[in-house]
Amino acid sequence: MQQQKIVTKLPENAYRELKPGEEYMPILPPDYKTSEITPWSVMWGLVMAVIFSAAAAYSGLKIGQVIEAAIPISIMAVGISAAFKRKNALAENVIIQSIGGSSGVIVAGAIFTIPALYILNLEVSFWHIFFSSLLGGFLGILFLIPFRKYFVKDMHGKFPFPEATAINEILITGEKGGSSSAVLIISALVGGLYDFMFSSLKLWGEVFTSRVLPYGEALADKAKIVFQMNMSSMIFGFGYLIGLKFAVIIAVGSMLSWIVLVPLINQIGALAAGADGINFFASMSPEIIFKNYVRHIGIGAIAMAGIIGIAKSSGVIGSAFKLAAAGLFGKKEENPVEEPRTQRDIKMTFIITLSLLTIIGIFLFLYVGFALTIFQVVVSLLTVVIIAFLFTTVAANAIAIVGSNPVSGMTLMTLILASVIFVNIGLTGEDGMVAALIIGGIVCTALSMAGGFVTDLKVGYWIGTTPKKQEGLKFLGTLVSAATVGVVIFVLNEAYGFTETALTPDPMVAPQANAMAAIIQPLMSAADMPWMLYIGGAILALLLNFIGIPPLAFALGMYLPLHLNTPLLVGGAVAYFINKSSKDKLLVKARNSKATLITSGFIAGAAIFGVIGAIIKYADIDIEIGAIIPGAFGEEYLALAVFALLVIFTTVSSMKAKAEEE
Repeated sequence: MQQQKIVTKLPENAYRELKPGEEYMPILPPDYKTSEITPWSVMWGLVMAVIFSAAAAYSGLKIGQVIEAAIPISIMAVGISAAFKRKNALAENVIIQSIGGSSGVIVAGAIFTIPALYILNLEVSFWHIFFSSLLGGFLGILFLIPFRKYFVKDMHGKFPFPEATAINEILITGEKGGSSSAVLIISALVGGLYDFMFSSLKLWGEVFTSRVLPYGEALADKAKIVFQMNMSSMIFGFGYLIGLKFAVIIAVGSMLSWIVLVPLINQIGALAAGADGINFFASMSPEIIFKNYVRHIGIGAIAMAGIIGIAKSSGVIGSAFKLAAAGLFGKKEENPVEEPRTQRDIKMTFIITLSLLTIIGIFLFLYVGFALTIFQVVVSLLTVVIIAFLFTTVAANAIAIVGSNPVSGMTLMTLILASVIFVNIGLTGEDGMVAALIIGGIVCTALSMAGGFVTDLKVGYWIGTTPKKQEGLKFLGTLVSAATVGVVIFVLNEAYGFTETALTPDPMVAPQANAMAAIIQPLMSAADMPWMLYIGGAILALLLNFIGIPPLAFALGMYLPLHLNTPLLVGGAVAYFINKSSKDKLLVKARNSKATLITSGFIAGAAIFGVIGAIIKYADIDIEIGAIIPGAFGEEYLALAVFALLVIFTTVSSMKAKAEEE
């Protein structure tokens, strides 16, 4: 094996758009030969997949939050390599993270839909969970690979890739060590302990709301206007990595939902009620109005933004089909130009073959596992394949822009479409609900996998690993994660259940699955659905696209709760300040690099301590100390004060960076 001396430092053009004719050269250049797939990297990748699949499934079903597995896995990969003093472990750590990262995305796909089968008292087994997760995961991998070059290479610097940036900084910093490693460790501890103090110890509130302000409660109760901001260091860190532009678009979308549409719906209700009537919305909180009405507008906007994205990507999709056709029917070139190592994907003939086998597998799974006719299975199969393929680019776009994949919204849209189709072909009742939820599970897992995998491939592109090797091993990680998730969900249902009964007095919360279960029954009985809200969101997305505002980012803001979006704005504002803090380009670059490292550390630390918190909850250990200042007023103002200190720490620390010579 060739051992070359490399500089473990990202090129200057790693995070910006390339100029005409300019190329990005990764840390490990195409002619650099290094070990990627080794017994070490495969073993630890599979160990991480098992551990984090179990932890993420538990936390997702218990508290409704899936652990961000990719970031803590990258931290652990670096730590284990350092502990065993492995040299040149950068490429191996990418593989460990890529295999292990299958856990979080498979879990996110499974827990949104599969527990709904238990909740509705429908027949479900381990094999239902395993095969829906496995086949959905395979579908997501195979549908994303043809778009890899577009997202990670052609769109280089045009998307912020916040999660991939954090992972990238962690892996590179861990490899080179030194002062940068110390900055990452300190910031990870600061961010992790900070989030742990409010999430597990409950020393202060997690969300600041305008209800604690003078007249704030009255404003929320009467006018349905409320402002909310989460105090998480992780979300603040994402905001910095996203940048001000996308942070503003997302936050404005959220404010449209919460500060305009929610109070507007309440006012319309008051006007419609008349002098002696009753305002139907008066007794509802702003949160309930958002959940039951406004969020549907966001779902419609996400769906239309996805259609717009598909239309804009039609050239890329067409190229993927042409590449597929060439792989099957095209003539072989006598002397083909070999792709550089860092741009080699799995051969298109293999992708097509495995895609067909996966589709056949889904067909057999639906036909053998459920009481469906051949016609119903074919319709179900077409629904899965078409929606999963078209929404793959939407999922990848969402991760590339904001680091958050709206799989629950897209899965909800899948359930709606599938239910409408099934009702029209005579598939209703319990059989229809089972089929719709299983299809939703397969699609949800496919989209979750596509979003997570594009992160892995972007990290590999920056560092210079071989895409073909990442792609091949992703199937192995998916297999292990699907088996683990199947066991965990089956065991948790046996131990706790997902609904409160005499036998299960303290069930797992499973909020997303309960929501899916709540809507699937009226859907399958052809009850009224809020179609005009979906259509209104779709029209809004079209108008946004017409005036040049990215509709997906705006729609994500409309769909997600306000408190998850406002911290992004703070992080984006800090990024803008630091990038405008001096006319000295080298100094600004040094400050931005340090801030990127600090905020990446926040994300990593919060994710790791989130795992610790989940383990503590699983062990039924009560570590809650309680609020330092009791009462909502004290908890929330203290949270705001501590969050301000976190922002000041980030800004001041970054401004102390010194310029380095190019």
